[in-house]
Amino acid sequence: MECGHGQHSSKRTPMNLLALPDLHQDLRRLDALAAPLAQADVVLLAGDLTNATGAAGAAQVIEAFRAHNPSVLAVPGNWDDPAACAYLGSQGVSIDRRHRIIKGVAFAGVGGALPSPSRTPNERSETQLAHDLEQAVDGLDPAIPLVLVCHQPPLRTRADQTWGGGHAGSAAVRSFIERRQPLICFCGHIHEGVGIDQIGGTQVANPGPLWMGGYAWAKILSGVASVACRTVE
Repeated sequence: MECGHGQHSSKRTPMNLLALPDLHQDLRRLDALAAPLAQADVVLLAGDLTNATGAAGAAQVIEAFRAHNPSVLAVPGNWDDPAACAYLGSQGVSIDRRHRIIKGVAFAGVGGALPSPSRTPNERSETQLAHDLEQAVDGLDPAIPLVLVCHQPPLRTRADQTWGGGHAGSAAVRSFIERRQPLICFCGHIHEGVGIDQIGGTQVANPGPLWMGGYAWAKILSGVASVACRTVE
């Protein structure tokens, strides 16, 4: 399966991005991604790397990806507990509430998710998400092309649509995207909300979990960004 759209941006150095949310420590299909992982300039992990298994679980995931590609950035999901978050920070891969500029493209991230009945270890209110998003881009020149990595999807998009047809996304994330217009928003959390949607000039991509075969591939080349949801063969 592949679905994609193109979106113009200013001319930047060619860059290939591979993004995955909701790994939940299931790495059985990782070897099948060896070729695209090797071709990616940056690998983006969009939350729920673990199942509340602390630093050990986060280390298992990060080291598995680093064996294929050393350039990894991540945000924690609602299932990534404080020890996992601390590990991501200690390894220099976390972009939760911060940004990193690589080859003229800014990568900003926000982890966690809205409160749920299951009471997961990393939940944030709409107010907190709004604050964290602003903190992530604090001091960033708006002229620099921006890629947002956010575990919680924006409200009322294909990416936040549940099996029952309702929407479980964040109003704060959507408001930020409407105002800031990042080039791409990679998200996850809603496992069934697979696909690409559009908020203004922003492409919103939720490829679904790798254990379901999903990953996202994006190319920023000669002023154009293209994004696709792909399935591991």
